[in-house]
Amino acid sequence: MSIRVLIIDDSATMRALLAARLASEHDIEVVGTAADAAQGREAIKRLDPDVVTLDIEMPGMNGLDFLEKIMLLRPTPVIIVSGSTSEGAANTARALALGAVDCYAKSESTGGLPMDDNGKLANLVREAAQVNFSARRGAPARTAATTRAVLARDTKLIVIGSSTGGVEALQVMLREFPADCPPTMIVQHVNARFAPAIAQTLNSESPAHVAIAEPDMPLRRGHVYLAPGDDRHMMVSGKSSFHVKLRPGEPVSGHRPSVDMLFNSAAEVCGDSAVGVLLTGMGQDGARGLFAMASTGAYTIAQDEATCTVFGMPRAAIALGAAQVVAPLHRIARHALQKAA
Repeated sequence: MSIRVLIIDDSATMRALLAARLASEHDIEVVGTAADAAQGREAIKRLDPDVVTLDIEMPGMNGLDFLEKIMLLRPTPVIIVSGSTSEGAANTARALALGAVDCYAKSESTGGLPMDDNGKLANLVREAAQVNFSARRGAPARTAATTRAVLARDTKLIVIGSSTGGVEALQVMLREFPADCPPTMIVQHVNARFAPAIAQTLNSESPAHVAIAEPDMPLRRGHVYLAPGDDRHMMVSGKSSFHVKLRPGEPVSGHRPSVDMLFNSAAEVCGDSAVGVLLTGMGQDGARGLFAMASTGAYTIAQDEATCTVFGMPRAAIALGAAQVVAPLHRIARHALQKAA
């Protein structure tokens, strides 16, 4: 069966371009288009699409408000189609935190679609179609005050990997991080254009300080470092003190930056004083790296299937025997901070 897609965008030209880009895919069918939130709401009810593409900069009810209503009343995989402005990036980061599956960036130079995206949009649609929202709501969250009391002082570094659905998961997890958490490094698969806005969104939710990692930046307690998302891998380096290492290179496990690269460096540099966490995501990036961490005595955690947007990355790690603990999202921060079984 074809993946049924609904396109919501206030620009008739953009609706036509998106539809044309997907029309050539044998496994994707554009079942409808809508020009605003009101039309979109009616179309979702009538067409019951598998995936929705959504422009968040629309007249009337803006895309963020509309997305929030979709996630609350009729959870549906949503791909945000966003412009290159700073406001567009900030709105996209907020949309990902609200539960959008992924984002597709318009051209920086023209504001239209990239001339050739090498199948990026179609692949995002295919990934989004695999999302299952049925078991992802209603988990209670622990507070930062609760986890602070059991913070393990011997943990030198926490490393986290995430992909599809990861921004929302990171938001839940980092809300529980205390202001004096161990230094934490995150590789989240996302377009580099949106990474700074995502860091700002996560920073606004967490007692710890969240920022984009920079070359040779010293790792300090109370700080969370998000990979820039560009053509560099992020790793940890150092002996008596640790620093961020950003290195150009080919994709690893299909990604650059790669979770495997971060986890492998943590295994080599930190050994059993590190904690590795693999969250929701498509594919297998991070599975082998988490296994390397476990092999050096590090404490390793994978998100469980019921709370994952996509169970691919954690599933691959669990299959390798890399995860010492498999936990629902709302319990992962506690496990990571206290290194408890």
